[in-house]
Amino acid sequence: MSADSRSRLPARRDVTEPSRAAPSRTERKAQLEARIEQQRIDILVEASRYREASRPIDEGWQALMRFKAPLYALGGVLLLKSARHPNSLLRVAKRLAAGALLLRRARRLLR
Repeated sequence: MSADSRSRLPARRDVTEPSRAAPSRTERKAQLEARIEQQRIDILVEASRYREASRPIDEGWQALMRFKAPLYALGGVLLLKSARHPNSLLRVAKRLAAGALLLRRARRLLR
């Protein structure tokens, strides 16, 4: 190599010396701890929003669970009745389905 080509090469940097752009270990640790703390706060806020949004569903489920035993008993009675007279159960089921569809259409019209 000639003297001219050496002058065009970038100066060698000492690798043992830390660069000025990199934060120190304590600064990096503080940044990470702050980031983790912010993530914890975000999780708490989102958990609260989730609980608030799902409250009506939870209340409905709890109301349904209050009637768990009577619903089981009613299901047993319907099962026995349907085993003895299957056509009457089918007729009732068709009427219930038609009523539900009619109700849904009525709600859509009233909106």
